[in-house]
Amino acid sequence: MNTFVRILAKSGLLKDGLDYHFVRASMVLIFVLFGYQKWFDYEAQTLIPFISNGPLTFWMYPVFGHHGASYFLGASEWLTATLLTWGFWNPKAGIVGAILSVGTFITTVSIIPFMPDGWNTAAGFPAMQGNVAFLMKDVVLLAVSVYLLKQDVVRASLPADDRPEPRQVAMAHAWRESVAK
Repeated sequence: MNTFVRILAKSGLLKDGLDYHFVRASMVLIFVLFGYQKWFDYEAQTLIPFISNGPLTFWMYPVFGHHGASYFLGASEWLTATLLTWGFWNPKAGIVGAILSVGTFITTVSIIPFMPDGWNTAAGFPAMQGNVAFLMKDVVLLAVSVYLLKQDVVRASLPADDRPEPRQVAMAHAWRESVAK
């Protein structure tokens, strides 16, 4: 195992900052693709149990209608993707994108307890099924969104000339706290 660890460490494959860029790019891709789906009837129909049972989304059908709610979500997801992309260069845009991302996944995670037939009746909790199993990925995406928010807040809190590369964000955070003392 030690040999494997040394090979990985020397390979450059896991170089500093790669995780940040990979996570941000992955979130952009997720928001672009999920946003794209919202413009089609099949997705508007698929969303019915999610929006109808969501404590933060139930209001969307009376306000926008079925297709309008889907379009609203698609536009919101594309806006989030745009701001997360801009966040590669501009941490303040990244903050707004990450806040929208956090809000998105708080909203979807809040649906989990209210989703009908989400828990297998024979096995009971925590044996999830159907739409609840699909929504559980959003717990991880919420954590990723918080990570991106933290990275961008640290980057934005420093003067532009002192802004670190993402791999140095942890060091910059420690520096900022030591200066504040």
